[in-house]
Amino acid sequence: MRQPFNPQPGLNVIPIEKISLPLKSRDELPPILAGLQWIWTHPTLQQEIFALLEAKIVAGKKATGRPGMELWQILVLGVVRLGLDADWDRLEHMANYDTLLRQMLGVAETTWGGEAKVFNHQTLRDNVALVDAPLLQRINSLVTASGREVFRKKESAPLEALAIKVDTYVLETDVHFPTDLNLLWDAGRKCVDLIEKYRDQFGYELPHWRKAKDWRRRLKGLERITGKTVFGGGAHKEDRVRQAVREYLAVARELSAKVSASLLGLCEQTVAAEHWEGLAYFQGMLDKHIDLVDRRLLQEEKIPAAEKIFSLFEPHTEWIAKGKQRPTVELGHRLLVATDQHHLIQDYDVPVGQVDVDQSVAVADRLLGRYGAGSLASLSFDKGFTRTEDRALLSLYIPEVVMPKRGKKTAEEAARESEKKFVALRRAHSAVESDINALEHHGLNRCLDVGLEGYLRYVGFGVLAFNLHQIGRELLEQQRARSETLPAAA
Repeated sequence: MRQPFNPQPGLNVIPIEKISLPLKSRDELPPILAGLQWIWTHPTLQQEIFALLEAKIVAGKKATGRPGMELWQILVLGVVRLGLDADWDRLEHMANYDTLLRQMLGVAETTWGGEAKVFNHQTLRDNVALVDAPLLQRINSLVTASGREVFRKKESAPLEALAIKVDTYVLETDVHFPTDLNLLWDAGRKCVDLIEKYRDQFGYELPHWRKAKDWRRRLKGLERITGKTVFGGGAHKEDRVRQAVREYLAVARELSAKVSASLLGLCEQTVAAEHWEGLAYFQGMLDKHIDLVDRRLLQEEKIPAAEKIFSLFEPHTEWIAKGKQRPTVELGHRLLVATDQHHLIQDYDVPVGQVDVDQSVAVADRLLGRYGAGSLASLSFDKGFTRTEDRALLSLYIPEVVMPKRGKKTAEEAARESEKKFVALRRAHSAVESDINALEHHGLNRCLDVGLEGYLRYVGFGVLAFNLHQIGRELLEQQRARSETLPAAA
């Protein structure tokens, strides 16, 4: 039976609320742990988060069997992984050997000669993956709503109205730069790899693949020769390109026919559905890119964007050109972040297949729906979000809307954008760029999880880790200030 946390910890377990965190450490872990400790000691937040975790992970399951990883441990490990930009190997090491983290996980201190609790690599992966993106969005909304109290100057003072700054950047997927030539190679090699795996590991009958290594070698050699010819120079380039492409496609078509025969052979055997579907997917991608290469390089046809795919392994990846000099193109998805004056990310979204100009009303609607009318003092965007009718609509509900116009301005628009309040908010908008830079250096630069669902979960944990880092850093700073005043008062 999985529990939120151990209700009866041993005497050698330090209570989480009594864990002593270093005040002078410059490492990134103590502020994150301070934020997690704040959740644990908050009068209502802990129970609200546990209720959400239980509804997602525990609901509908029998209260029997072996105890799974505690919900608190799942939350802590997911946050620490993104907060430190750690891979699973580093997270496994820290979960088993970092004393401070193990105290936050509620793990007992090991006595001399005793057996220590061990977190296995696959256990970490499987349990953190139980949390999904919608759940993390709800947890983030609870954390940021309560986190505003941490930055209040006086306990009796009312909460400040939010000064929101909105921007997007591209969180890349973990893919190589795509060309139709190397995607054709990817499809071919995966077909051969899977056939070898199914034959050797699962014992499926797949004859006539004695020269699998030679197929891989031939296809890779022709892919390199074709790539050098297409992207290189020299005399009679057009003729040489056509010859190289024909040879490359001839071997690819021969391989595709051989894989198709193996797929028919698998149909006659008792094969797991995921195995057959995996091979069928890559064989389909092989045929698709044979067609694309033929049409582009031999028939000189311009391929429509809708037919292109930018990764066989992360097919949801988008090709995004934001008009920058470097890099000119980014592969991933836009990540929208809305930060407040305390650098907390109050709202975020991954608008797959959408552009910035369509997001301004949506983000304002989510924030007003969460905090109510009058909760937003200002809302600022950059020029990529500008739309006249959206600015007029938002101005009905928010006192100050900063949405600079692109292109030539009328005298009225120039006067409005020259107002003192507008200029001040426009200058303050650059703070969101600092927050984006911090996100990129704390895990949200390139997504290492697989699939769109993994991508969205990765974003959710990254934003939660960032917010807890900001809250924890403020709490440690307050505690440090109090500790410095104690000797003087005495």
